[in-house]
Amino acid sequence: MQNTILIIDDEKKLNDLLTRIIGLEGFRVVQAFTGKEGLKLLQQEDVLLVLSDVKLPDVNGVDLVKTIKEKKPYVEVINLTAYGTIADGVRAIQNGAFNYITKGDDNDKIIPLVNQAIEKAILQQRIFELEKKVTKKYSFSGIIGNSKSIQEAITLARKVSVTDTTVLLLGETGTGKEVFASAIHYESERRLMPFVAINCSSFSAELLESELFGYKAGAFTGALKDKKGLLEEAQHGTVFLDEIGEMSLDLQAKLLRVLESKTFIKVGDTQTTKVNIRILAATNRDLQKEAEAGKFRLDLFYRLSVFTISLPSLNERKSDIELLANYYLKDFSAKMGKRNPKMDNGFLDLLNRHQWKGNIRELKNVMERVMIMADEDTLTPDLLPAEFKYDTVNHSAVDLATIERQHIQKILARTNGNKTETARLLGIGLTTLYRKLDEYKIN
Repeated sequence: MQNTILIIDDEKKLNDLLTRIIGLEGFRVVQAFTGKEGLKLLQQEDVLLVLSDVKLPDVNGVDLVKTIKEKKPYVEVINLTAYGTIADGVRAIQNGAFNYITKGDDNDKIIPLVNQAIEKAILQQRIFELEKKVTKKYSFSGIIGNSKSIQEAITLARKVSVTDTTVLLLGETGTGKEVFASAIHYESERRLMPFVAINCSSFSAELLESELFGYKAGAFTGALKDKKGLLEEAQHGTVFLDEIGEMSLDLQAKLLRVLESKTFIKVGDTQTTKVNIRILAATNRDLQKEAEAGKFRLDLFYRLSVFTISLPSLNERKSDIELLANYYLKDFSAKMGKRNPKMDNGFLDLLNRHQWKGNIRELKNVMERVMIMADEDTLTPDLLPAEFKYDTVNHSAVDLATIERQHIQKILARTNGNKTETARLLGIGLTTLYRKLDEYKIN
């Protein structure tokens, strides 16, 4: 595929000459004779490079550079002028021009410059497209749900994302707090900078401190060299602190300093380190009650909760269950190389009646398990875990032990009696399976 170059020059003879010269180098060239025509072609064509005269009938070519960069940041621009000035050249470069050259005197430079600019533009276009894909995946468009409660949460998050305000996300486990934090980051001015997420409940107080703030060599046994903490690694980006309620009071005091002064001291250091980061936090606890009970710093709570967003549980947005289930079915069927199945009414009814204590995370796990088990194009209630308490014959709740026995028998038949594989598919240990086989007298 030929790379496309746009030439904008109201002098037709020069425009035609440049078109011919550049066309002979294997490039596809499109012509415009005014700035307005050029911008229209920029939107219509897959242009990588613009050669623009400085003196156009309707706009200054130096100013046009800025407009082109705003519309397509990866496109490179070379300004051409009959009478070059240092001031114009400086302004062109400041506006984002690749180069600024004088017509006639610099004709021998055109082709080498074109090749250099095209090479840079191709790389920038790849990065731009990759960034678009990443942004789409992690932005609010990736959050699934049409219910009023989730849409209200999205609206709030969108509004705060364009600011640099600290946000506290509240919600049960599995409601998508990290997904929201990620979306806030990728729709903010910091989107091209790092997004660093850390679960505060996954570390001891000492380890969490060194992970967050880093340490100096010799700070403790095993600290053989200086180490940057996650706060420093996220410079100019966003740090997401999940399960912030699990953080020790000592660490809370240090985090408060970061929020107030954008500085901290590494473990074993005496000098302060300055950072420019945005902090997002999340918890499934009532931090205000925790603070009143002395288990969380009240001053930190107030700093974190400048803007609070409460995420609804899946049980509060039942109307989104079918949409979410279909999304995960499509995703897992593609990963497993299976046809995307449909849910029958009984299957969907059970999903809607289930109490989702693990919320969206639980639903995702159930759909993955179902796709592993599914052999047909239609999903039926018997594919769901035993706790859904479903009688596939009369569609009524039955004794859980009976359902569990029937489910184990079904999986055993599916695996041709392979007990190790049966235990794996059931999500239980092999010893537990043998105990249940004995309990239900299954041979």
